[in-house]
Amino acid sequence: MAATRDGTLSRARRRFRLPSRGEFLFALRLTVAAVLSYVAATLIFPEAQPLLAPLTAMLVVQVTPASLLARGLDRVIAVVAGVSIAVGFATLVPLEWWTLGLLILVALSVGQMLRLEANLIEVAISAMLVLGVGSLSAGSAAWERMTETLVGAAVAVAANLLFPPKVAVDDAGEAVDDFADRVSGLLQRAAEELTEAVARGHDLANLTPRWLDEARSVTHDFPAVEAAVLHAEEGRRMNMRAAFTSDAGPGLRQGLEALEHTAVSVRSMFRAVDDAAADSRDVDREVLDDIAQGLAQTFTEMHQGVDAFGQLVHDEATPGPRGRATDVRAVAAALEGLHEARTRLEEVLVTASVPELVELTAAVLATVRRLLQEMDLDERIRRQMRSARFAPRVRTGPAGRPRPGGPHRQAVPSTLATTPSGPGGPGGPGEPDPTGDPDAATELMPRIDVDATTQLMARIERDRLTGEPRLPDDPSREGPRPPD
Repeated sequence: MAATRDGTLSRARRRFRLPSRGEFLFALRLTVAAVLSYVAATLIFPEAQPLLAPLTAMLVVQVTPASLLARGLDRVIAVVAGVSIAVGFATLVPLEWWTLGLLILVALSVGQMLRLEANLIEVAISAMLVLGVGSLSAGSAAWERMTETLVGAAVAVAANLLFPPKVAVDDAGEAVDDFADRVSGLLQRAAEELTEAVARGHDLANLTPRWLDEARSVTHDFPAVEAAVLHAEEGRRMNMRAAFTSDAGPGLRQGLEALEHTAVSVRSMFRAVDDAAADSRDVDREVLDDIAQGLAQTFTEMHQGVDAFGQLVHDEATPGPRGRATDVRAVAAALEGLHEARTRLEEVLVTASVPELVELTAAVLATVRRLLQEMDLDERIRRQMRSARFAPRVRTGPAGRPRPGGPHRQAVPSTLATTPSGPGGPGGPGEPDPTGDPDAATELMPRIDVDATTQLMARIERDRLTGEPRLPDDPSREGPRPPD
């Protein structure tokens, strides 16, 4: 009961808080743009109350400068389409319930044909407001409404170009750091719970499903982090304030991709841990405790690496003096610990005789290697330089929206997929996985046979370390098979 009350209070504190300085300045920009547009509209229509002008200004000014012209143009097109439909209706039919319904249906259909998206409802609203004044005044009302819209959009464009918003690298860096904290926090809790389970003799099978569920939750929340980074990248274009600041976009993008790959790899590792825990009923308790202690140590080293890397990405993206040298040293120290973990796991993989231990060790070793690759400082610098020269292009869907996954996902050969219709399952890309796999939506590649692949990886890794390579039988392989 007390835990539930504390959780409710914590959620309430997160919801109700004082606005930050950046949030207050954002509200001030909206207010100033709305007031200026209203004053400008009253100079044109002194006898009217042109509330449409400030409404348009508030809707247009909140976008980034790069999308400002497109958003303002969409708004104007929506209003012109709405008032044109209303003028036509006003000359033919009076305002009745059935004409209102027909007007809304036609207006929304026209808006969909024009692909107005966020401004779709504005077509119907404009048509209803103009039709409401009656057929005699429809022409003048349409003229006033279109003029107010143009005034509001013009003021918003001028306000954004003359007083551009701050580039949102702080928010993007915070989002990336929070994502890293979630991954590292999961690893830290898993290490602590493993240590406690060994000390108290608890069953590990009761812990692993919760870790896997949380790992899935972390990866499913990734699109929100990617949206924050994309917003920061777009905010630099056509923004005069960006000319006086360094471009943190390449560092944010590289950190984002590294943490995404890390999170997916960690989730796959916890999946292997959960499978191993379910199959460990017959394993000797002393052997099981040794395995758990080794996992706890490895999880701790992973936690330190992910946490230090997330802090480095955040501090590099944040303007002002930061302890970046300290962050680099922390990442370097964490990488040393991960190198030790890799060596330790390779030794275990060579000497292990229990099949379940071989598969588990191979999965954990693959995750450690992934972290070493993604958090390599030299590779981070090289990828930042490449990103600065070749800015990533955002793939868009049919309506101009960024596709899920961002510009950094790469295609995978269809031979890796188990479904006959290729990546994405029978329904094609973006369709739900018919197997009901909760991890399918955030996989970096199509679903493959996890058990067979893990066993094959473990066998190949052991043969590589022992110096006795053995190739699996492959009927499609041409030529004689190498002797054992």
